[in-house]
Parts: sequence; structure tokens; C-alpha cells
Amino acid sequence: MALSKNCILNDEEINYKIRRIAYQIYECNVDENQVILAGIEKNGYIFAEKIKNKFEEISNIKGVLCAVKINKKNPINKVKTSLRCEQYSNKSVVLIDDVLHSGTTLIYAVKHFLETPLKQIKTAVLVNRNHKKYPVKADFKGISLSTSINEHVDVEFKGNKSKVVLF
Repeated sequence: MALSKNCILNDEEINYKIRRIAYQIYECNVDENQVILAGIEKNGYIFAEKIKNKFEEISNIKGVLCAVKINKKNPINKVKTSLRCEQYSNKSVVLIDDVLHSGTTLIYAVKHFLETPLKQIKTAVLVNRNHKKYPVKADFKGISLSTSINEHVDVEFKGNKSKVVLF
């Protein structure tokens, strides 16, 4: 039996969420001249790129992209970033992922960034699943979904045909 997919967000709605999150990041960093937008590899990084584009469109603050590589199956392994520690030291960092499910990926990524002094660290996700097993929350979120643990959320970034589906 094939699983049926339900479209939760379409491309237009995703773009609205990106715009709203970019404004929220701007409001929290209005006195900064630079904000590090750290996207967790694959979809989190794509989401961070989209936020950066909108963020720089609406503000005069420079958004600096940082790719965060974490082994999602074994997150205790070393987290790697495309920026050196000195490049985000004493800066405002926003850690970005597409979906917050259990919080495992975000908590280990936050741990990595906390090894360096920061002005602040915030988190942003497109979809918050509310199944956390760690005390991590999304400061900025596109949508919160109360789903069963057996349901799956898939974010597809494809040009102007992006969507979030639940199945």
C-alpha cells in the first residue's frame, strides 16, 4: 500500500515563511553589522541560503553563510563547519535546519558552536515537529506540526516548486 502525501506548505507559503523568519532574524540583530547563518547540510543549508537572500534584501546587515556538517546517525561525532571558529567568534549565529524532529541534530550543532564565545545563538527551522527529546527549541519557525511519531515530513526545495509534505 502506497503512503499518501499531504502537502502542508506550497512554494508560495514557504516563501512567506522565509520572509517572516528573515524579518525576525533582522529584529533580533538590528545592531549587528554581520550575522552568521549556519545551515545544517543539505536542506538546512538550502533553507539558510534562501533566508540569507531575503535577509540581505530587507536589511543592511551582511548575512554570512556557514555550512554545518553533522553525522545525523551518529551526531556525537565531530561537527564540521565551512567557517573557522575565528570567523564566527563573538558574532551572532543563527543555526538553521529544515525540520526539527527530536532535537538531536540541533543540540549537537549548538554544542559545537558553544565551544567558541558568541554574542548569541538562535535557531530557525521551517517545520517544528514537536517530538523533542532534548531541551532545544526553535527560536524562529515557519510552522509547528503536531504529528504522530510514525508520520514523516519531507521538505523538497525545487526552484519555484518547493513544498513540504507529510506522509
